[in-house]
Amino acid sequence: ENGIRWKSIAEAARVIKSVAAKSPNGGGNFNFAASAMVKQYKGAYSGEHGDGLVRSEFHEPMYGKQIVAAFEEVKDTFDPGALFNPGKIVRPSKMDDRSLFRYAPGYQAEKLDTVLDWSDWGGFSAAIEMCNNNGECRKADPGVMCPSYRVTGDEQHVTRGRANTLRLAITGQLGRDALTSDAMRATMSLCVSCKGCKRECPTGVDMAKMKIEFLHHWQKRHGLTLKEKLIAYLPRYAPFVRRFSALANLRDVVPGLAALSERWLGFSAKRSLPKWRSDAFLGARAQPAAADAREVVLLVDTFNTYFEPDNARAALRVLEAAGYRVHLPELPGDRRPLCCGRTFLAAGLVDEARVEARRMVAALAPFVARNVPIVGLEPSCLLTLRDEYLSLLPAAEAKKLAANALLFEEFLAREHKASRLKLALKPLAAKTALLHGHCHQKAFAVMGDVAAVLRLVPGLDVQQIESSCCGMAGAFGYEADHYAVSMQMAELNLLPAVRKADADTLVVADGTSCRHQIHDGADRTALHVARVLEQALG
Repeated sequence: ENGIRWKSIAEAARVIKSVAAKSPNGGGNFNFAASAMVKQYKGAYSGEHGDGLVRSEFHEPMYGKQIVAAFEEVKDTFDPGALFNPGKIVRPSKMDDRSLFRYAPGYQAEKLDTVLDWSDWGGFSAAIEMCNNNGECRKADPGVMCPSYRVTGDEQHVTRGRANTLRLAITGQLGRDALTSDAMRATMSLCVSCKGCKRECPTGVDMAKMKIEFLHHWQKRHGLTLKEKLIAYLPRYAPFVRRFSALANLRDVVPGLAALSERWLGFSAKRSLPKWRSDAFLGARAQPAAADAREVVLLVDTFNTYFEPDNARAALRVLEAAGYRVHLPELPGDRRPLCCGRTFLAAGLVDEARVEARRMVAALAPFVARNVPIVGLEPSCLLTLRDEYLSLLPAAEAKKLAANALLFEEFLAREHKASRLKLALKPLAAKTALLHGHCHQKAFAVMGDVAAVLRLVPGLDVQQIESSCCGMAGAFGYEADHYAVSMQMAELNLLPAVRKADADTLVVADGTSCRHQIHDGADRTALHVARVLEQALG
């Protein structure tokens, strides 16, 4: 800025050494030397992110004792307890005090037998250390990240807080067995695995995947409660329970049973449970198609099989109306429907989830080999094939399956863009669709496709709700311990927007949890996009 030009780095170094020799410590510290040189040329010693631990030590040589004393007076007036950023700007520590470093002397992650493949990150500890404390997760706007922090405002319940706690735990700084302690469980308890951090964090911290790893180690040490087992093993016992759907649904019919379920199991009595359907989507058969018809696999998840089969039937009808030859996959010799393993992952039962993943791969292998699209309805289920499977299965087969896995709306949008979608739709009585996005749809940037497919309906005005997580997040919102937080999340943006909507406005949500939250919290019925398209079929 003063017209100084160095001919070479060597010349600049000689000048710095010369100035450093005149500095108070005789040039023993390069930063003192650089500070002295900056002062000599009337410059300002600072940086992009403020002064912090690195530069605060040089304020007095730069500004003088009188100005620094004024800094201290201001600090003491507004922060008498020195709670905010102690040691920064005033009364600083030495910039080379290694005990203050994030990676202090002796820092080392403990050996941990991880259950997921973390090689793409360089290991589990390296994945955690991707959090650089930038604090992007503390934002309060209605994006995806971080819904629990938006409610509590507590550093413990934000991605950065969880990452730092995990890092301290696996490096022994929180004591023995900290990773599986009650305190760590409390820190991770409000993470709803929205995957917002994976998309919105500048360094891509994947707290949802870290929570799976944590839960694996937790349940290995502590086991699972009956409630957790009921949720995790739902895909295994669902074929049996659906035969007694009327009996299974009594919990929300007989007075007192909801209260007992809260006391004995931990399911909130204030929350209705999904209704079992006697007409589950089982044994369905696709209609014959033209010999030259394009093929597609319709992958129906557990919830759309046993609780909301109308969504599966609607998707099947829409795909067939568009002229596709639809395959409903089965595993030869195994009559149990396919399962993505999501409920097991949510409980930390990674080995059980891997069993389901291998069943899935075996059943879909013939279609994947021919590059037939695998189309799913439930975002959290289908996108498991594109995300967690890459850490559960051998790389080659997982990547090939992931490349063929598409959400229903993704597939239709892609086909429409390629001018291959032959779907005749008519206008609906409703002229407006209010769209809420599932967290995983947002995290994987699918919301544009959802809106585009809805706009295929002539005259339909699609308005997207700017909202974060609906608050249900799988089983999270059903739990008595989390009910209040769940509703607070929903009340931030989602439920108020739905309540304001006209009675004839379509409310659209592709996530089964989202639809349930809208039903319980706003007394409105939300539809899967497949149901909307089915209504518009000519």
